[in-house]
Amino acid sequence: MKRPPRSLQACRWLVSFALPFFAACAIIHHDSPPAAMIAPQQIKLAGDIHLANEGWPSARWWEQYRDPQLDALIGLALAHAPTLAIARERVSQARAQVELIRAVSGLQMQARADADRERVSSHGFLSAYASKDPAIGADGPWYWAGLVGLDGHYDIDIWGKQRDLVRAAIGEQNARRAEAAQAELELAAGVAQLYYGIQTTYASLDLLRQLRDVRAFELDARSARHERGLEALTQTAEARAKLLAIDQQIASAEEQIVHAREALRALAGAGPDDLPAVAPAPLPAAAGSLPSTLSYELLARRPDLQAMRWLVQASFDRIDAAKAAFYPSFDITAFFGFNALQMRDLFLHSSQQINLIPGLSLPIFDGGRLNANLHGARTASNTLIEQYDQAVLDAVRDVAQSGSEIGDLDHRVHLQRERIDALSFASDSAEASYRTGLGDKISAMQAKAPVIEGRLELVQLSGDEIEAGIALTKALGGGYRSDDLPESLAGAKAR
Repeated sequence: MKRPPRSLQACRWLVSFALPFFAACAIIHHDSPPAAMIAPQQIKLAGDIHLANEGWPSARWWEQYRDPQLDALIGLALAHAPTLAIARERVSQARAQVELIRAVSGLQMQARADADRERVSSHGFLSAYASKDPAIGADGPWYWAGLVGLDGHYDIDIWGKQRDLVRAAIGEQNARRAEAAQAELELAAGVAQLYYGIQTTYASLDLLRQLRDVRAFELDARSARHERGLEALTQTAEARAKLLAIDQQIASAEEQIVHAREALRALAGAGPDDLPAVAPAPLPAAAGSLPSTLSYELLARRPDLQAMRWLVQASFDRIDAAKAAFYPSFDITAFFGFNALQMRDLFLHSSQQINLIPGLSLPIFDGGRLNANLHGARTASNTLIEQYDQAVLDAVRDVAQSGSEIGDLDHRVHLQRERIDALSFASDSAEASYRTGLGDKISAMQAKAPVIEGRLELVQLSGDEIEAGIALTKALGGGYRSDDLPESLAGAKAR
């Protein structure tokens, strides 16, 4: 009977030697179930929160305000802001991590060349070469030994550990991409809020200067009456105090514009001369709308939630990789090249050397390392799930609060306009009385002050409404839409 090749005998011996240890390998002592993910019915708004318009924001949502200055500022910020540069570098770093893990899981080959000056031991494996024996080519004990060839190594990923690690790295890369989209959204929203804060202050300044003219006229009139002995000095002092209060408000508003411009410059990453001048422009109508339903659509529309979904997905893959570490691993190591004890013989055909070494590694006693690793992966995953659940609830809250605020501000703006109409009627009556000789000019000027003050309140309400609309756009994801969603939540729960 023909004997099998020695290599086959070695493989059989390796398998027969390893099989008794399979039953003694490290086992999973305990693994807690995954944390519960948020229920769909919690991703919705209360029935009393609604707006006149319905719909999700568009990708370039700021263009709905039809303001070229705002478009230019957001374009500048998206091109030069340091926060976006940082977010993009994180995406590149995550991509490099994916490539690194993929490379580790593939075939590894390297060229190898060694030159070794050694003295052969008289009692070692090569003891015959420790003395001079021309018959066997020994001229020891000193030799230049050489080796040159190719080393190869390949891990056979039977249990999918490396594939799980690659998927986890891809999940992190997708999360970083979503975080970059979130950074763009926050940047655009921040620029828009600062810009309309400046425009609101410009509009307030114009009205404050009108009010100052009224207070200055009143002070001059009171002073003239006091000089003629028609009024006490107290009324003149009160008029002067009102004028000084307006001057304080004007100075404060001008300082607010300077601070907002510098904040805008820092946010956009602009240099001292790179930020374009912000000229006064009319405040636009508030633009806020709510979708007819939120549900899972909000998860795809919010880049921050999408990033957390990908991180949760990556944590599941890490759990699978941690479980695969309990199973035996197989690899193959190979060498092809030349090996000679004498350098002059290195490249002879007879110096060829070929090694093919299949290997098996089986964890038996590890001091609890693998179980600790699995427990750490499960705990990290459950933490991410809890953070994700809270983020979803916070996102629904943000949408609800912004929508409710817009509805409330819209009502208050309507009431304020009615109030201004009533004050304007009183002011017009006082003006008419003055022109017909039935009243004095100071009374007519004083009647204008409440109208201007009412318009100041209206400007502030309008600015608040615009800011709330931008906040709602941000809460709804600002036009972001993910089409490459991770597996469904229902599938994720079972892992």
